[in-house]
Amino acid sequence: MNETIKSTSSERPFQAEVSQLLKLMINSVYSETEIFLRELLSNASDACDKLRYEAISAPELLGETGLPCIRVTPNHSSSTLMISDTGIGMSHDELVENLGTIAHSGTKAFIDQLQEVKDGNGLIGQFGVGFYSAFMVADRINVISRRAGNSTAWMWTSTGDTGFKIVPADEEKARSVTRGTEITLFLKPDAKKYAETDTVKRIVQLYSDHVQFPIKLVDKEGECQQINSASAIWQRPRSELKNNDYEEAYRAITHAIDKPALTIHFKAEGRQLFAVLLFVPTQRPFNLFNQDRKGHVKLYVRRVYITSDAELLPPYLRFVSGVVDSEDLPLNISREMLQKNLNVAAIRSTLAGRVLSELERLAEETPDTFNKVWDSFGPVIKEGIYEDHERRERILKLSRFVSTKPDNIRSLKQYLEDMRPNQTEIYYLVGNNIDNLRSNPVLEAARARGIEVLFFTDHVDAFWTTIQADYEGKQFKSLSHGDINFDLVPMLNEKEEKEDRSNDVDDAVVIAAVKNFLGDRVSDVRVSKRLINSPVCLIASHTAPDRRLEKILASSDQSPSTAPILELNMTHDIVHAIADARALGKEAVAEDLAYFLFEQAQILDGEIPADPTAYAQRLNRLVLQGLQT
Repeated sequence: MNETIKSTSSERPFQAEVSQLLKLMINSVYSETEIFLRELLSNASDACDKLRYEAISAPELLGETGLPCIRVTPNHSSSTLMISDTGIGMSHDELVENLGTIAHSGTKAFIDQLQEVKDGNGLIGQFGVGFYSAFMVADRINVISRRAGNSTAWMWTSTGDTGFKIVPADEEKARSVTRGTEITLFLKPDAKKYAETDTVKRIVQLYSDHVQFPIKLVDKEGECQQINSASAIWQRPRSELKNNDYEEAYRAITHAIDKPALTIHFKAEGRQLFAVLLFVPTQRPFNLFNQDRKGHVKLYVRRVYITSDAELLPPYLRFVSGVVDSEDLPLNISREMLQKNLNVAAIRSTLAGRVLSELERLAEETPDTFNKVWDSFGPVIKEGIYEDHERRERILKLSRFVSTKPDNIRSLKQYLEDMRPNQTEIYYLVGNNIDNLRSNPVLEAARARGIEVLFFTDHVDAFWTTIQADYEGKQFKSLSHGDINFDLVPMLNEKEEKEDRSNDVDDAVVIAAVKNFLGDRVSDVRVSKRLINSPVCLIASHTAPDRRLEKILASSDQSPSTAPILELNMTHDIVHAIADARALGKEAVAEDLAYFLFEQAQILDGEIPADPTAYAQRLNRLVLQGLQT
């Protein structure tokens, strides 16, 4: 196949984001610059994978060069390092696209994230910008590439400043690359150690030992020595492997530098045969909450890489990375077939169940480690409560919550064990942060009876609680939603029972007056069974969404907000003062008090009064009146 020689200028500018990224690279934003070699070898491995996959339907692409491999050639005398592969290679347009632009938004996210952590070592592989890390150690980079099946080889070159050049490779250079890519780094003076054989060998064995293709070190005599194991670690028995082997594989597969919090390695045998190696990371991926993020589980068929986009795990387990290698699937399976294939469906079911089982085991055997995993990934795992009805009970069992108990985090099993006599529901409160929830007045009656209340502060909590889930037959019940009745649960201290009112306030009269004053600002006003000491609170009716969910939906224009219910503590002095003011004919004072209680409830609920100026004026009038009496 002949590729048309481009007639356009050989000099091209970098995409703006690439230029910004290169400035960071050239200024060495990494604590360990050796990470560049891992990235280039990973790219070479991907190119070999792509060739092997395309050769399934077009075996002629392998040509006389045969099966793909990778070579690393350090040259101390010329201060260069060459990384070459016999993979799929790149055409002219692919060189421009892959090495001159970044087609996704990863660069901006990478730079934003880098400004927070100040060190990119743990980020570079995750953002798909690995090639540019070579400019940390190189003043100039030459890339010669020939796409498999093409007759023309192209040379890309750049010093990492404003742009790059791309021209047809001359005859001599083209002969050296019959297929694949050859990258030559002209090393900076302070990076000459990367032209040393021993240094290169150490880095390859540290980061890239489990790359599936042979990595051969070429010495100054031109002799080749394979320096990686090139084994599919997931096909090896667990008994042969040590923790260090898994950590190296984790780094190679995920491009991360942390250690896995959990490693899952098994072979499924029976009706289907497939090997699995999965990792739960320690650090949270930068784009964990991106709705477009999918799992990073690579699908292989008989050691041939197929895709990373098979969606082998449900979205709520998208933080898990690894490999699945099937012996049964066809090598030429398409994306459409992946969605409908019964064997793939069975693999998905097995993986989801096994990951949850391993998390359950981790929670039982190593709770401190599990709590760290939950702290990082709990908000995502809880998405499964409403997404995965089949495994809902298991996900709830795994879930951990902060509550009114002094313990750090609590399981639902612990909650049920500590339920009070006659308590029939699991009580919770949804809000923005723990401190605000702890001070919420709707907790007062529950605290007086020793009822534990769970605090839900993750965005997802406002949604999964709408499905009327239960755990072991106990329904979840919001303290800020619908009716609450604790009458059957005994008080911790009988002396805390509500005081008898001696002034014979007529509840119905006060409630009618407050409702009249506030109008359509509230949907109802009623006597509260939630309050002990505070005068007022806002709740949602049982037919409306929970208050937190309603705010989320209203902020995104997905749903109009509805007027809340105002609950009054009829034993409180301010509520009595409304009745007293009306009895003395001071309707304006009674109205000010009604509005003051409503706006106080809004503030306690995390809202700002609709008219702050009127609120301040109203409060000033009430203070002055108090000073004058």
